[in-house]
Amino acid sequence: MNLAIIGCGNIGGAIARAIDKEQGFNLVALFDIDPERAAALERELKSKPVVISRIEDILKDKDIDLVVESASQDAVRHYGIKILESGKNLMIMSVGAFTEDILFERMKRIAEEKNLKVYIPSGAILGVDGLKSANMAKINSVMLTTRKNPKSLDVDVDKETILYEGTAREGVRKYPKNVNVASTLSLAGIGLDKTKLKIIADPSVDKNIHEIKVRGDFGEFNVKVENLSCPENPKTSYLAVLSAIATLKGIKEAVQIGT
Repeated sequence: MNLAIIGCGNIGGAIARAIDKEQGFNLVALFDIDPERAAALERELKSKPVVISRIEDILKDKDIDLVVESASQDAVRHYGIKILESGKNLMIMSVGAFTEDILFERMKRIAEEKNLKVYIPSGAILGVDGLKSANMAKINSVMLTTRKNPKSLDVDVDKETILYEGTAREGVRKYPKNVNVASTLSLAGIGLDKTKLKIIADPSVDKNIHEIKVRGDFGEFNVKVENLSCPENPKTSYLAVLSAIATLKGIKEAVQIGT
C-alpha cells in the first residue's frame, strides 16, 4: 500500500517513522506547508519519500492508495474533497473539521460513489467501539469532560478553571487544537449538538484527561483515560499517535477485532 502524509509535525512524523518499519506499507510522499520540516523528516526515513511542494502532485499520482492528513482542520477543508475526488482513500486526524456538517456529508457521499474509505482513528479516547454499539439502540446522553494543564490550552490560570461547557460543536470550534476527540465521539454517537463537552484548565495535572459518560437503552458506561502528552507537543496525547498507527495496521489485517 502506497501512502502519502500531509502534515509532517508531531503526529505526521510519528506515523511516518512507524510506517517506515512496517512491511506492506510504502511511504512515497510527504507534504507540509513548511518544506524544511518535510525535508527534515525525509532525512530520518529509510524509505526516502519524495518531498512534495504542491498538493497537486499528490492528487495526480495514481500510485498513491491512501493519504494521511495530520496537518490541521484547514487542511481537511482545503484538500479533503480533492483527495477523494482524485480516487484516494483518506485518513483524517484533524476530525474537528467536521463541525461543518456539509463538509462531512459531501466527503461521505464522494467516498461512497467512488468506493473509497475515510478512516477516522479513535484518537486519545477510549469507548468509541462501545459508543458505536450503543448507537444501534437509543442513547440518552453523552458527556465528555476534558481536563488539561493550562499550558496545553494556551491559557494562564493558577487554579482549576472551567473554560467551556456546552455542545461539542461549539467547544471544538472554540478550541480547535485541543478537543478533536469531541468530534470523533460525536460522529460515533448522537452528534455534535447533542454531545455535551466540558473543558477544564487544571494547573495540578500533567496529563491530558478525558472522562466519558454515556447513558442509553444498553445501560451506561463511564470511561476515564489519563494520557501522557507527546514530548514534542503538549497539546497532543501520545495515545492519539498510537491510535493512528493502529488504524493503519488494521487496514491490512485479515482479522478485524472490535466494533
